[in-house]
Amino acid sequence: MNAVDALQEALKAEHAAVYGYGALGARLRGTLQQNAKALWDAHRAQRDALTARLTALGAQPASAAAVYRLPVEPTSSRSAADLAAALEDALVTAYVTLAGASDPALRTLAAKAMQEAMGRAVRWRAATGRPQGPASAFPGLPPAVLSPKPRPGD
Repeated sequence: MNAVDALQEALKAEHAAVYGYGALGARLRGTLQQNAKALWDAHRAQRDALTARLTALGAQPASAAAVYRLPVEPTSSRSAADLAAALEDALVTAYVTLAGASDPALRTLAAKAMQEAMGRAVRWRAATGRPQGPASAFPGLPPAVLSPKPRPGD
């Protein structure tokens, strides 16, 4: 995947995160709601930065969808936090491809974005008392890219 396509995938994930944080914020109160608002703003800023980067490359940035299918329906504070963690997990996956870009600035952007998203996902899960999820040496990488598995003697 080329850099523009990888940037587009990251932008699409940021669009979804902005939408999702808008949906989950109403189910939170206090500090969690303040955190969600700050992250909504952060994702909007990241979306805008990706849009500007794509425009500078002469590409037409992907538009946000009118509506997104959320992986978790936010019906309570716990499910809202679960949704936030799922949105952050999706961002890690979206930025993985960008980490393979030939441009060092894009690799740095991707690495930082993945690290921040993974940290946010962990904090959202901790807020709900949920386990941190399966340990993975390469979080966000789909299983297909991790195969074929090495065999002895290869």
